[in-house]
Amino acid sequence: PPAVFPLSCAVQSYSWGKLGLESEVARLLASGDPQFCVQPNRPYAELWMGAHPRGDAVILDNRIPQKTLGQWIAENPACLGTKVRDAFQGSLPFLFKVLSVNTALSIQAHPNKELAAKLHAQFPQHYPDANHKPEMAIALTPFEGLCGFRPVEEIVAFLQSVPELRALVGEVAAEQLERSGSDDPRGVSAALRVCFTRLMKCEKKVFVEQLNTLVKRISQEAAEGKETSGSNGDLLLWLHSQYPGDIGCFAIYFLNLVRLEPGEAMFLGANEPHAYLHGDCVECMACSDNTVRAGLTPKFIDVLTLCEMLNYTPAPSSSKIFPAVQSQLDPCVYLYDPPVPDFAIMRIEIPSSIKLYLISAVDSASILLVIQGTAMGTSTAAGSEMTLRRGSVLFISANESVSLQLSAPDGMLLFRACCLL
Repeated sequence: PPAVFPLSCAVQSYSWGKLGLESEVARLLASGDPQFCVQPNRPYAELWMGAHPRGDAVILDNRIPQKTLGQWIAENPACLGTKVRDAFQGSLPFLFKVLSVNTALSIQAHPNKELAAKLHAQFPQHYPDANHKPEMAIALTPFEGLCGFRPVEEIVAFLQSVPELRALVGEVAAEQLERSGSDDPRGVSAALRVCFTRLMKCEKKVFVEQLNTLVKRISQEAAEGKETSGSNGDLLLWLHSQYPGDIGCFAIYFLNLVRLEPGEAMFLGANEPHAYLHGDCVECMACSDNTVRAGLTPKFIDVLTLCEMLNYTPAPSSSKIFPAVQSQLDPCVYLYDPPVPDFAIMRIEIPSSIKLYLISAVDSASILLVIQGTAMGTSTAAGSEMTLRRGSVLFISANESVSLQLSAPDGMLLFRACCLL
């Protein structure tokens, strides 16, 4: 049967998360449930809103006692919508999250479906499924991450101003990149691949020695009041304080630093090198646990696979910001529609002047998160009226709508994840 019901969602505590009420995850939980007790020294890293087996949401509805979302979908696959059910074998194809990032979160990339299947067959203990894992992050607070390779002139400038980096890359590879012309994209990518691979495959003893030299030099320059931006000094020292002796500290000279303001997004497709650094965001991803890591992490690293799979096309950081498109049918809706079938996200901004609002039906199951505002929600598929406030999470079956009667003076901000095939 079609249904609309609230969810209690799984919290993941990882060491890189923000502590206590510094975390947007914890603040949302406390707002959604006044009985929720926030532990000040616990890292609230992720809120999982979906049917992932390692963090399945629990249904809060008297009609459906003691069931998880995954169990209910398995029994009622029609709730997904016909196209989604058929395309994804009766499973919800995405996991919706809130992330609160306090320390850097691994230099990584995600394989495409072909590589994911190959890695899963060869190393199932490290790559636990055969699916791809495209992701989209939309900032809730100012958010920083690394994403994609910098323009070549920026990388060359670092090779010329950071001797410790040049020593690890090697003179031959550095000169090859310096000579590569913009009129030869293949040559640029090939030279970039050689430089990055030589860096990442350095012997630990060698790169630790160079990293310590670099950190000592930048620390001295900073103490003397000298400008260190030519060495990306502030970011290097910040990363090194979290991951001393980690080769990932040098990745800042190759990868773009991307800063997002609230509402701005990054899309991380297959083979796109990236790392989250700091801030709070909503994230949507295909249901997979396949991540290839090579630094800034205590987890398993696979440098060879990462270096072979990456997209070595340089581009400016501005090109990594994924645009939202305002709906022509509903000016309150801004759609982030990435070039993958697994998910799309809507940002719904309801101004204070609107007191009645209809969350339209779509041909896909969806998950709704309230970031700001309060309302009474009604739906023919809901068992009763639902109080929606900051932190509330709602599951909406395919082709079902929800009417909102707003009661907050500041309007509402909602995010809705779905699958628009």
